[in-house]
Amino acid sequence: MNTQDYIAMEEKYGAHNYHPLDVVIEDAKGIWVTDVDGNKYMDCLAAYSAVNQGHCHPRIVNALKEQADKVTLTSRAFRNSQLPLLYKELSELTGYEMVLPMNSGAEAVETILKAARKWAYKVKGVEDGKAEIIACTNNFAGRTISIVTFSTEEQYKDGFGPFTPGFKIVEYGNAKELEEAITPNTAAFIVEPIQGEGGVVVPPEGYLKEAYEICKKNNVLLIADEIQSGLGRSGKLFAFEYEGVRPDAVTIGKALSGGLYPVSAVLANKEVLGVFNPGDHGSTFGGNPLGAAVAREALKVLIEENLIEKSYELGKYFREQLRNVNSKHVKEIRGKGLFIGVELNKEAGGARRFCEALMGKGILAKETHENVIRFAPPLVITKDEIDWAMERIKDVLLID
Repeated sequence: MNTQDYIAMEEKYGAHNYHPLDVVIEDAKGIWVTDVDGNKYMDCLAAYSAVNQGHCHPRIVNALKEQADKVTLTSRAFRNSQLPLLYKELSELTGYEMVLPMNSGAEAVETILKAARKWAYKVKGVEDGKAEIIACTNNFAGRTISIVTFSTEEQYKDGFGPFTPGFKIVEYGNAKELEEAITPNTAAFIVEPIQGEGGVVVPPEGYLKEAYEICKKNNVLLIADEIQSGLGRSGKLFAFEYEGVRPDAVTIGKALSGGLYPVSAVLANKEVLGVFNPGDHGSTFGGNPLGAAVAREALKVLIEENLIEKSYELGKYFREQLRNVNSKHVKEIRGKGLFIGVELNKEAGGARRFCEALMGKGILAKETHENVIRFAPPLVITKDEIDWAMERIKDVLLID
């Protein structure tokens, strides 16, 4: 079977909820992927930051294989020997007292939304059923009914109502608007330190610090959604570190397992996650020994191979090279670490055609929000590989 055979089969039998580039990947190692026709590409998306450690990292693959031969699932009805070690290692790495594991990033977000509401009622003293959570314009936190409730992207909501009450929206980057939106019923403010799906949008300098101080003053939980921006993608362990703040809770996922298995988690102190009692919340697969073993090795790879530092240095270099391209199509280049957005002028005709042209030159990137090309390769990329990519990116950005 060739590329067109696979595409035809997918279009016939699969729900049409994605519009992928027409490449059918069969093999992947590091930053390189190969399609079913034998064509090789540089991956500049990294599965939306899930494979920060590179595709099929041998250490993580070995951890998965070794654990798969022992025990894969116990449910949380019983304990397993991998989860306590993941708890300890995550806590020591991040400084948070407690960890609650789940599977997908959306599940982690749903978990902290529940925790924030319960905290509001049991700790803050908000009247039952009155808790409010504030989110930002242009956010992306997942696809569940409650999460799309606070999305400002109309397509994500179209046809899925009625929606979950209790959410407010404020402008991303506008601390004054956040302060004005807070009431005695406000439980939490959830924010991406860098908006990924929104177009790799970096807020004004000082915004997170000001938001942190506003939340502290008003006894409101600050929740950092670091599912895409965290675990080295931004050039720090967490993007919020650039502002020197410490959120009350953090959601992580994607690169937590190096792309080998769905693992996510909420990190917080006991005041927040301590509101849960047995039976309040759970997941059959959340915290399973296979996922825990994979996550433990994925974290070790990030630290021991200095991938966070590499992301900072090579991201800076990558952005400098992009800024040296004098293209009439480019409006702005932004980002931190290897989390880079190239926003195009509206006259450029949309980012999709540029991504398709890049694919023709052996580079896989993906458009987001119509006019933004996102470059977010695995953190194992080298300077020479960035130079190789830039020759081709430059040609594409200079097309008519």
